[in-house]
Parts: sequence; C-alpha cells; structure tokens
Amino acid sequence: MTKLRVGCAQLRTGVEIEANIDHATALIREAAGKGARFIATPEMTNLLDIRPGKARPKIVAESDDKTLAALRALADELGIWLLIGSIAVPVEGEERLANRSFLIAPDGSIRARYDKIHMFDVEVGDGQSYRESRSYRPGERAVLAETEFGKLGMTICYDVRFPHLYRKLAQAGAEILTIPAAFTRVTGEAHWHTLVRARAIETGSFVLAPAQGGKHEDGRETFGHSLIVSPWGDVLAEKADDEPGVIVADIDLDAVAKARARIPSLGNDRKL
Repeated sequence: MTKLRVGCAQLRTGVEIEANIDHATALIREAAGKGARFIATPEMTNLLDIRPGKARPKIVAESDDKTLAALRALADELGIWLLIGSIAVPVEGEERLANRSFLIAPDGSIRARYDKIHMFDVEVGDGQSYRESRSYRPGERAVLAETEFGKLGMTICYDVRFPHLYRKLAQAGAEILTIPAAFTRVTGEAHWHTLVRARAIETGSFVLAPAQGGKHEDGRETFGHSLIVSPWGDVLAEKADDEPGVIVADIDLDAVAKARARIPSLGNDRKL
C-alpha cells in the first residue's frame, strides 16, 4: 500500500475527560467518514488542565484509562489506524508522569508507544511559563513504528524544535512523521508552520501535525492550524484557524523516495 488518505483531528480539549472523549470520537468519526484510514489526534487528547492540583487526580494507569479504551474500541469499530497524539499516564516508581503517544492498529491493539523526549520548560512571552519537567519524566528513546502502509516516526509537540530526532527517524526508515501538538498561541504564530515544513523538507517525509486550538477551559490558548505536509514541504491540508475540526489529504508514499532522490541529504552527513 503506497496510496493512503490520512486525516488530522483538531481538538479543543477541556478539563472533563468524558466530554473530551465525546469530542475526539465525533471528529475521528468525521475524518473516517471522509475516507481517512490513518487519523491522528493532538497532544493531550484526554485532558488539558494546568490549574494547580486539578489534573493529577484524574490521571490513571493505561489499563484504567477511559480515553485509551474508548479510542482503541473506536479504531477497531472503524477499521482505521489511529494515532492518539498523547495521554498523560503514571510511570512506575516515579512521581512524575509520561506524556505518551499511542499508535493503534485497525484491530484496536496498541502497536507502538512513544514518550515525549523534550520537555517544554519555557517562558513564552505572553505572561505564561511552562515547566513540563516538574510533572513529566522525559522519554529516553526514539520510536519507529511499522504499519501496513509504511514506517512511522513518532514525536510530540516541543520535539519539533530538535531536528536531530527527525533525522534519526528518517535515516532509520521513517516515511511519515507525526507531530501532535498543543502549541501556545504566541509560539505557534511565530514558528509553527516553519518548523513543521522544515521537518518535512529536511527529512523528505510526510508530516502529520494535529493540533489543539483556541481558548481552553483551564485558561490557556493554543494555536491550532493542524497541518499535513508533503516530503517536498508543500502544505497538502491545513485547518487554517483554531477551531475544532478535521482535515484530510491523499498521500502517495512513493513521493518519499522521489524527494530523497532529488535531495539526498540524509546520506550526505559528514563528521565534524
């Protein structure tokens, strides 16, 4: 399989998990109804709540997570590949959590997991500061997943600012890179499009970047503008605002080899 219709669901995740499940489910169904066979959701699909002490009591183990169970069942029902952009899960022996992305196969099984490597410890310039490392343990390994349509490199949000991760994934064979995100409005307006397109161009890969968008119940604002980008850097589809919704695009994985043949930079590294 080289040709595939893919989709991104742009969410505005809130502070109530059940409502967030309903929200994500409706948009995934919409994308599947438009023919998408691989659909991706944003970072923190299950819960966004930065209010002190509010989120942690709602976070449970994978085996008990309602969002993971519901979306696995949905992938099975619809017969789709589904990337759950991320869910916060406890880590055994740690007080901190993992920000974990899940790749779900069409039978509802978990095909791959990826824990966000790079922590967003930043003053963003709009009066807000983020210290993810206080609550989240960084992941320690890159993840390349096998699917029936090709190899998938899994990343999350702030990872997009670390190009060596994407280069490593592409050199290992990734043809599609996923960047589920909850970019702040300030950083998104400045850098989102440039960063996502750059990761596609420099690796010769398709990029799916589903995003959170709009004013959330916890007070934060995210940029939206979910993107599907070709290996040549062309924007194939964009949710050109911060409203919830879906985008879909038809991709041909043969374009990956063609882009890498035109600019063979993945094989031209030199030691410095």
